[in-house]
Order: sequence, then structure tokens, then C-alpha cells
Amino acid sequence: MKNSRKSKMTKEESIHQKHEFGRLQSDNTANEDDYSFRISHTSETSHTDYDRPPPRLSTDYNSPLSTSPTWDPSSSPQHTSPLSKSPWTSHVENSSTNYSYTGLMGSLVREEGHIYSLAASGDLLYTGSDSKNIRVWKNHKEFSGFKSNSGLVKAIIIAGEKIFTGHQDGKVRVWKVSSKDPSVYKRIGTLPTLAAFIKSSMKPSNYIETRRNRNAVWIKHFDAISCLSMSEDQKLLYSASWDKTIKVWRASDSKCLESIKAHDDAVNSIVVGFNGLLFSGSADGTVKIWRKESQGKGTKHFFSQTLLKQECAVTALAVDPLSNFLYCGSSDGLVNFWQRDKLLSHGGVLRGHKLATLCLAAAGNLVFSGSADNNICVWKRDAGEHVRLSVLSGHSGPVKCLAVEEDQEQSGADKQFIVYSGSLDKSVKIWRVSSQFMPNQPEVGTSPPQNFPSASRRK
Repeated sequence: MKNSRKSKMTKEESIHQKHEFGRLQSDNTANEDDYSFRISHTSETSHTDYDRPPPRLSTDYNSPLSTSPTWDPSSSPQHTSPLSKSPWTSHVENSSTNYSYTGLMGSLVREEGHIYSLAASGDLLYTGSDSKNIRVWKNHKEFSGFKSNSGLVKAIIIAGEKIFTGHQDGKVRVWKVSSKDPSVYKRIGTLPTLAAFIKSSMKPSNYIETRRNRNAVWIKHFDAISCLSMSEDQKLLYSASWDKTIKVWRASDSKCLESIKAHDDAVNSIVVGFNGLLFSGSADGTVKIWRKESQGKGTKHFFSQTLLKQECAVTALAVDPLSNFLYCGSSDGLVNFWQRDKLLSHGGVLRGHKLATLCLAAAGNLVFSGSADNNICVWKRDAGEHVRLSVLSGHSGPVKCLAVEEDQEQSGADKQFIVYSGSLDKSVKIWRVSSQFMPNQPEVGTSPPQNFPSASRRK
């Protein structure tokens, strides 16, 4: 039998994995590309496959707001996007901001393509999809956009004036907004740079063995990039890949400083926190800690310890804003967490999803987990204990990515957050979430809070 793109398995094993990791039962063609995390060992992907879009989900997802009238960008005199034929439509409801509210505000609906990545900064939202485009939204209205030419947009990260995007072709692209026109974005580089790649390829010692006795230059990822993260001082960029490595880049000049052979299988997620520690999660079921140390004029990362080892894949990592808690999502739907002030001891397990946890985000004392069960769980942390405040329901497909910003328009003691969720139902939904639960408030698309024994140990 012909090997599948991601792993060698029998038809029966493939069906078993689809049920185990939360795949849609009606989808007979989708693979882990649709979730953008790896659940099986080793890739048989060739570079010629990168520019081909992944198999689409056979289920026809319909957004609850997909029947709303389409916003015509050409009819707006304020429209400045170079992508004037954008298939995106905005359906954001005006809502009062003078009371605590948790629920759906609206949707940014796209007619085709799945949402793989999100990044928010102030009033700007960046969205990446399998169309290879990065859309820019301002105050929930389409503002601009730029195209990557090749490689699905797997990750987006904002670092000062630069935007870094990670792609399925194994490259990181660097963008910068024009100083003359804030709606114009220009690509200012690609990692690795062409000059660095040519220089490195001249030396045989710079080649490493990849798969099937193939060699590749160590500064370049030879499989899809799964995640990007910045160091706390914004000087280093980390890129994780399905090629089992983590590359370390100097943000100022795009130089590749180091390649870490991190895991025995695909690296699905990385995050930096706890005063410079690098955490990595993999399809091999482990979470590892890497410690950065100075070496002469540069730095080098050394393995510190394995924080978690389990059978199911690690799919997502997140650190809270104060860098006191590390959260880890897995393909079994669980969210484990560890506490820094307790010497990274295991704090407990959050059980809120029926299918795989695909993404995590943290803001204030809240934690958000998106899942293949189409829902987003909202957890509130208080002195190490966690309570599930609500479940945000509204997507008709797996929730692939999350971005959170504090709502600056709110006043008073009750902090509220704007949550963006990207899904394989081809939409981005916008939620307002209060850090306090209002028992008498009619809520939209949520379920009531639930006490949760977060201190329980994983068995």
C-alpha cells in the first residue's frame, strides 16, 4: 500500500487515529495538515509537496453568519487594501461596552480556505490561511493584506515593527509596514537569507543528514514550520518545525545562530518564558526545557529536563503574562500545567474538551483552550486553582488558533478581553470575555461556569 503523506499506516490504523485525535468522521481525506500538528512519526513529504494545498475537509462547514449580506469593499471610500477582491466579509455587531459581557461579538467570514494562524496587536489583527495570504484587519474591518507567494501560513508573530510568518515550505518570511502608508506591507527578508544559504552550502561540514540518506544545509528547515516564538528581550527568534529541530535566529540581522535537534518526532509548539527558558512540545509526547547560556559573543541552548512524557502528541504550549505558569495542550484533549514558584512541579490537569486541544492562549488570569470539538474553554486562575468560567460555542469546525487582547475600552475593576479564534470552518470569530461571571446576564454562545479540581495529579 502506498505510504500516506505523513506516516506509514494501514487503512484501519488511519481510521483509528482519526477517531482518537478528534478528526471529523465524515472526512475521509483530511490529515494532520488540517490541524497543523503532527501526531505520527517521521515525514515522507518532499519539497515539491509544499506548494500543493492540503486536502480540504469534505464536510461543508457553514458559518452561522454566512448568510449575512456581503460587505462590498469597493463601495467603501475608506478601503485601502491592495487586495480589493478579498473574499472576506466582516460581520461584527456593535455592542455596548458599559457592562460585563461574555459572548460572541461577530465574525470575519471567508468564502474558502482554513484559518491556520492569528496574531493581534492593539487594533490590528493578522490572519493566515491556506490561501498563502496574510490579511490585516483594523477595528474588525479589512485594512490591508500581503501575499507570501508560496507556503501556507502556519504561524504569525509580531516583534516591534517587524512581522514574522512561518510557512509550510520551511521558510520564515519577514515583513515591515511602509513608513509612508500604514496599509502597505513589504517583505524585507526570508530566513535563511539567500546569501547565508549559498555561503553555508559551500562547506560540506554544514550539511546534515535528513531522511532517506538525503543531506541538507543545517540553517534551513526541510519540513513545515509549526510555530514561532520570540525571546523575552525580542533579540532572538525561534522557529519550530516538523523536521524535529528548533532554529535560533538573531532578529536584528536574520542570522541563524543555532539548530537544536530537539525531539524524536515533529516539534509542534514552542514558547519562551520563566526568565529565558525555552519550552518545546512534540508529537513524541514530550515537553522539554532548554536553557540558554552565553558562549563567547554568542549563546547556546542546552537541554535541561523533560517535563512531560506521554503517549499522545503535545499540540500546544502557552505561558501566562507574568511567566508563572506553563500550559500544555495534548491530542487527548487535556491541558496540563506547571508552576514556576513550585520549582516547575506539576500543578494539575484541566479537563474541558472531548477531542484534541489544538491551541492555547493566556491573558491576565485567564487561559483559553481551543479544540477539535469546535469549542473554546475559558479558565480562570486564582492562586493556582482553576475554574472553568464558560465554554465559547459557535464554530462549526475545529478551533485551530487563538489571539487575545485586553479590551482597552473597558473601565472599572472587571477586566475584559477581546478573543479572536480561527477555525477550519473558514471563519475568525470575535468574542468579548469578562474575567468575572455575571450569573444573571444572558450570554451568547456560552455555557455556565464549572468548578474544576485543578490540583488533581495526572495519573
